[in-house]
Amino acid sequence: MKYQIVPVTPFQQNCTLLWCGDTNKAAVIDPGGDLERIQAAIDKLGVEVEQVLLTHAHIDHAGASRMLADQLGVPLVGPHKADQFWLDQLPQQAQMFGLALSQAFTPDRYLEDGEQVAVGHVTLDVLHTPGHTPGHVVFHNADSGLAFVGDVLFAGSIGRTDFPMSNHGDLIASITGKLWPLGGDTEFVPGHGPNSTFDQERRSNPFVADAVLGG
Repeated sequence: MKYQIVPVTPFQQNCTLLWCGDTNKAAVIDPGGDLERIQAAIDKLGVEVEQVLLTHAHIDHAGASRMLADQLGVPLVGPHKADQFWLDQLPQQAQMFGLALSQAFTPDRYLEDGEQVAVGHVTLDVLHTPGHTPGHVVFHNADSGLAFVGDVLFAGSIGRTDFPMSNHGDLIASITGKLWPLGGDTEFVPGHGPNSTFDQERRSNPFVADAVLGG
C-alpha cells in the first residue's frame, strides 16, 4: 500500500490518497475541500480512484466528499451511521466556519465495526471509534502497520469532545480499547498534523500516556 497526504481546507486537514501498488486502484480518505488540489494529486499519480472513504462527518473531513465522489463516479463509503446527523448539518457547518457550501447527503454505504474495505489488493479493517463524533471510524491496514485515525488521536493530543454528541470517556475507550491493541509499532496518519506511532503516544501523550491513565 502506498499513500500521499494532501492537506486541505484552512484547517490543514490530512486528506489522504491511498492506493494499491499492484493494481493502481485507489481511495481518497476525508476529502474535506480543495477539490482541485486533490484532483491534481490523483492526476499526477495516475491512479484509479474507486471510492471515497470518510472517517467522520465534520466539515473539514467531509465537506467536498459528495462532490468528489460524484465527479469521479465512485461510491462514498462511511462513516458509521451514528454520524448521519452531522452529514445532515454540513450546510450549517460550512456557513459557521466560512467554508465553501457543502450539501447534506447520505453515504452510499455506512460502515460498521469489524467490516473491511478493499482497495485493489489492500484490505482496510474498519474500527468504530466513537468519542470525537459518535460515528467516527478508523481504517487500519495490518500488512503495512498503518492506521488512518481521523480526529481520534494526534501526535501529542486527542480529538476534541466539546461538540454535540461527543463524549470524552468514549474517546479514551476508543483509543485504549481499539487503537492500542493494534500494536505499539503501528504508525498512524491523524486528521491534522504529523504522523506518530501508538508506542510514542503511550509514552508521551499528556492525555492518554500509560502514566496518565495508570496503565
